[in-house]
Amino acid sequence: MARTQEPVAVLGTGTMGHGMAASALRAGIPTVVWNRHAEAAQDLVQLGAELAPTAADAARQATIVVTMVTDADAVRSIARDQDMLAALGAGTIWAQMSTIGLAGIEQVAAMVDLERPDVTLLDAPVSGSKDPAEQGQLTIFAAGPDEARPRVTPLFDALGDRTIWVGDVGAGSRLKLVNNTWVAFAAEAVATSVALARRLGFEAETVVEALGDGPIVSPWQAAKLRRIADDEYSAQFALAHALKDVRLALQAAGDHGFPTLACLADEWQQAAEHGLAHEDLTAVTRELEKHGGPS
Repeated sequence: MARTQEPVAVLGTGTMGHGMAASALRAGIPTVVWNRHAEAAQDLVQLGAELAPTAADAARQATIVVTMVTDADAVRSIARDQDMLAALGAGTIWAQMSTIGLAGIEQVAAMVDLERPDVTLLDAPVSGSKDPAEQGQLTIFAAGPDEARPRVTPLFDALGDRTIWVGDVGAGSRLKLVNNTWVAFAAEAVATSVALARRLGFEAETVVEALGDGPIVSPWQAAKLRRIADDEYSAQFALAHALKDVRLALQAAGDHGFPTLACLADEWQQAAEHGLAHEDLTAVTRELEKHGGPS
């Protein structure tokens, strides 16, 4: 059972937000949910959530508000266009858990400082995809005032199996970019290796047998390899979202860029343009088999 009865609002119940709300409910935390498309949150009501008609209504009912949406534009839209920021009560914690990059979190922090200095902003993006979100096994990269930690610890413990506190607002988003760069190259290793194997006359099952239990393949990669072998590309982490995160990392690198990461982004962009944007990022395997990467 949760160690606090502070009500939580989860704004955005897509792939990740839905799983996070379900994990909060499972831990006994009173949870209000809101989504632009209300049908995406209906089943959470059956689990005990209250469905708010607007983001502002959800914010008014909670003392900890989580935003989990696609990008910085969506976060700003919720805060201003949907009146969430104005609706927050004094002393509310806003846990911004979407991946929005360095410029995004800086803009959000400036907005809070200017318009709602009585609200505490936490920069707390997460590592994990659909299954970890549903199982409460995310890793949370949290940054913000020390005094907020005790209040959010029960929620973060419900959402993840690890919370790493890394300093002031902005540090969480920086570490998330490092994490997602690692994920990108780990996924690319799987996709490229399988595509090459097939070009050389091997089935993916042979790659599974040869590499799947070996020391150079992580459990995450082994699971992705298994899904490719099963021709299963339903989105756990959609290619479009993974590509967005790679672009954010490149943007953060500035003039001191990383050419290999830039080439990966170009390859993934081509795959997205060929209709794979909403499939799992491992669908890049199919792009490599057909086209061999960016021209």
